[in-house]
Amino acid sequence: MDSVKFWTTCSTNNIVLDLEQLRTLERYQNELKYWNAKVNLISRKDEDNIFERHILHSLSIVKYVDFAPKSRVLDIGTGGGLPGIPVKIASPEIDLLLVDSINKKIKIASMLASHTGLRKIKALCTRVEDLSNIPEYRNNFHYIISRAVAKIEFLIEWTNGLRRKDCKIILLKGGDLTEEIKSARIKYPNLHVEEIQIDFLGVPFFKNEGKKLLICKLG
Repeated sequence: MDSVKFWTTCSTNNIVLDLEQLRTLERYQNELKYWNAKVNLISRKDEDNIFERHILHSLSIVKYVDFAPKSRVLDIGTGGGLPGIPVKIASPEIDLLLVDSINKKIKIASMLASHTGLRKIKALCTRVEDLSNIPEYRNNFHYIISRAVAKIEFLIEWTNGLRRKDCKIILLKGGDLTEEIKSARIKYPNLHVEEIQIDFLGVPFFKNEGKKLLICKLG
């Protein structure tokens, strides 16, 4: 998928990007591919499909979720900045924290984030479980986002003390999630989960591969 088809696909699916946002995403794609040759950030077999399989996948969050202005968003296990950096580029009004426990990955994510030229985006090397020890992050986040990092129940446990009361946990996952959702609901009986089949007009990949977006909320 080239940048023109990517931009057209986004527009067709109600993800509105201006020319500067497109150029920033192009630059991010090129830099992600460059650094992936040095540090394993994404699958090597996907290097020629970054727009479709990684950036567009990340932007499915924007397709299905409307972020309130000035929302504080935490991206857990961000690696090279996925899904957080594409989400931030498309939604520049959010305040984004990228977190990963692997130092070499978060250094690259921090560099890539700085190259967007956007304000209110920060990268931190830490385990998410330890983040609540930092006072400014306690009960701070309106949204938690994550891409294929851990089971729902673990992400809920890890983010205790970080979530605001109305926080939504938005997860990119794939396959049959029946047992995972059931297990999480047993542990957290007040958990509400909306399971969405990701479907982009003109791009059958996500539906064919069973890619899902989960919107989880406690209470």
